[in-house]
Amino acid sequence: IVADPPWPMKRNSGTLYPGATDTPPMKARPLDYPVMSVSDIAALPVRSVAADGCHLYLWTTQAFLRDAYAVLDAWGFKQGALLVWSKPPKGVVGTWVCSAEFCIFARRGTLKHLRRHIGTVFQWKRGRHSAKPEAFQDMVETVSPGPRLELFARRARPGWVTLGNEADGLDMKYSLVLLAQGKHPCYS
Repeated sequence: IVADPPWPMKRNSGTLYPGATDTPPMKARPLDYPVMSVSDIAALPVRSVAADGCHLYLWTTQAFLRDAYAVLDAWGFKQGALLVWSKPPKGVVGTWVCSAEFCIFARRGTLKHLRRHIGTVFQWKRGRHSAKPEAFQDMVETVSPGPRLELFARRARPGWVTLGNEADGLDMKYSLVLLAQGKHPCYS
């Protein structure tokens, strides 16, 4: 399972970090998607669709890293490795310019990996706001056996069940309930 929840972040106006010349300041504007509270994310019925032996890749940002571990617990997973996407800096407010996103690799039960991956820091280019690199999904396919499920997906991906208002047009909780009952449109 790959999950990239819409954490309750706000896009703030920002300034360039000292010495930056390649990135314009961020403009204050709403996010391009609806967000969820941490309690609503934690309450999603992910346990009902996760196999007894399952890998989970849970994306989060610096601001929600602690909350992400609480979500893992609520979903019934145990922490594994912390993966880091090191991306080119972008102008933001604060003492430190955050140029990383985090993905917690977690396990439920026992599921043997397909291959061992060396390293936990990855350098991939940025895409549109919140979009994750396709290279990440490619890597998941080489490490974790199927079946494969992406929560909060933005597009379909061959060989994956993709749930998300941009992928299947349905509310996430409703999609998970339908999937657990074998009634989701992906079964058509």
